Amino acid sequence: MVTRLSSFFFRSLREDPADAEVVSHRLLVRASYIRRQAPGIFAWLPLGLRVKAKVEQIIREEMAAAGAQEVHFPALMPREPYEATNRWTEYGDGIFRLQDRHGADYLLAPTHEEAFTLLVKDLYSSYKDLPLTIYQIQDKYRDEARPRAGLLRGREFTMKDAYSFDASDEGLDASYQAQRDAYERIFQRLGMEYVIVKADAGAMGGSKSEEFLHPTPIGEDTFVRSEGGYTANVEAFETRAPEALPIPDGAPVVFDSPQTPTIQTLVDHLNAHVEKPAAGEWTAADTLKNVVLALKHPDGRRELVVVAVPGDRDVDDKRVEAAFAPAEVEAATEADFAKHSALVKGYIGPWSAAGPVLGEESASGIRYLVDPRVVDGTAWVTGANEHEKHVHSVVAGRDFTPDGVIDVATVREGDIAPDGTPITLERGMEIGHVFQLGRKYAESLGLKVLDQNGKLVTVTMGSYGIGVTRILAAIAELNNDDKGLIWPAAVAPFDVHVVATGKGDDALNLGEQVVAELEAGGLDVLFDDRPKVSPGVKFGDAELIGVPQLLVVGRGAADGQVELWDRRSGEREVVPAAEAVARLVG
Repeated sequence: MVTRLSSFFFRSLREDPADAEVVSHRLLVRASYIRRQAPGIFAWLPLGLRVKAKVEQIIREEMAAAGAQEVHFPALMPREPYEATNRWTEYGDGIFRLQDRHGADYLLAPTHEEAFTLLVKDLYSSYKDLPLTIYQIQDKYRDEARPRAGLLRGREFTMKDAYSFDASDEGLDASYQAQRDAYERIFQRLGMEYVIVKADAGAMGGSKSEEFLHPTPIGEDTFVRSEGGYTANVEAFETRAPEALPIPDGAPVVFDSPQTPTIQTLVDHLNAHVEKPAAGEWTAADTLKNVVLALKHPDGRRELVVVAVPGDRDVDDKRVEAAFAPAEVEAATEADFAKHSALVKGYIGPWSAAGPVLGEESASGIRYLVDPRVVDGTAWVTGANEHEKHVHSVVAGRDFTPDGVIDVATVREGDIAPDGTPITLERGMEIGHVFQLGRKYAESLGLKVLDQNGKLVTVTMGSYGIGVTRILAAIAELNNDDKGLIWPAAVAPFDVHVVATGKGDDALNLGEQVVAELEAGGLDVLFDDRPKVSPGVKFGDAELIGVPQLLVVGRGAADGQVELWDRRSGEREVVPAAEAVARLVG
């Protein structure tokens, strides 16, 4: 069909929006694809909806090829299903909650595991009904504390979420692989580079979890790659722990350490005043940094926990948030320290001259979790739990026993991956995520079927999400120049953009003829037939909108000549109108 720009709901902007942080946000607003309504919330204009529909159609085609069927749930969901899985509480402040006029609780759904599970429970009861994979493409809502970057991190966004249901773990493996393969086909069709990385399941729960990340400097995720092929989101990176060492003889040595508020000042003091038992100088890696964190659990309970990492590293905020989810994590306050006098702020350690302060043998009641590098037999310099005093030669497994291991230290270039090869760090944007949920939601909501022997078994599930609006923004980030957008043909809002310029009727008349022939050839055409609009404005809008194929009808119209313009390469060629139509249709 032909869409005429003279009557199309479109208005381009010559200036960048003041709040635009990234290229996609700037160009999508300027080219009249979206308009801001509130922080992280956008209206979709006709151009934007056309591209969004193209992305969704590719997803639908590949979901169908993978055997998935489409359903649709409301965004407004009642409290009760989320209460049954404890996610009403676990989501904390991250969701929009509301009440109806009768005082009943609802939420704007951030995800729909519960709804899918209950639907299948209502309708299916036998293993013969399975396997089943159903999906929806629907708007989701999350109360982002800091919405940013236009469509890349919003409060309202469109997702495709699919769920598989199987009677066995082997069936789940097959369903998971089918969806994973479909995702690869989707991103290949969209022309998007992606890396599949091991991921943390987070609030979704479950076992196996992988993210599809698009490598980009503006991505919010950091991921690792190793020379041996290991890939992981930084939250899910597994530190390669050293072998335990023989427990040495001797005892911890307490020393005065005035004015050593940082690891570096402590190391300087050590090298100036304390002889190192082994050869060489003291370094930050010889020290043990003890970080006191406060966990706010979904039920409101507040818990202190001490995390120990080598002094040459810090606690990574994202890794620690993932490790303690769904609890919220913050630094301990003065009030927290006041309640726990055993912790001498600035000089905290697991050992003191009076006995264990932290760990399994202590009476503090505070969990003490250590980095994987803190293995039995390793000796450390750490706080002595006395003001302006530290201690060296404190040995793990001899002088303290931690309550557990936690892998939350910062990850660095050159760290060794589980496959034994060094890693590099890169930035990426999450565009898809696949989970093996297992039986978490089925158990909470009572989804069972009869097996071959007539015995009730709990169904096992998978969850598979793609961020539709995020993908659209990512494609815009990838496909642009200093003039505007340049869409890939697969998702462009139109197949060809015809621009009629000139003062006489020749250009408009030939333009009408050309667009009719293009429409008859099955193409979707945008026709810039606006009267009294200068060629410069028309060309500027064409470059901004970003249809990859342009056909300009102008100064050669009287002779039946038009100009074919490849928006991506910039190549222009004057050809007879009939030849131009044949090339575009053919």
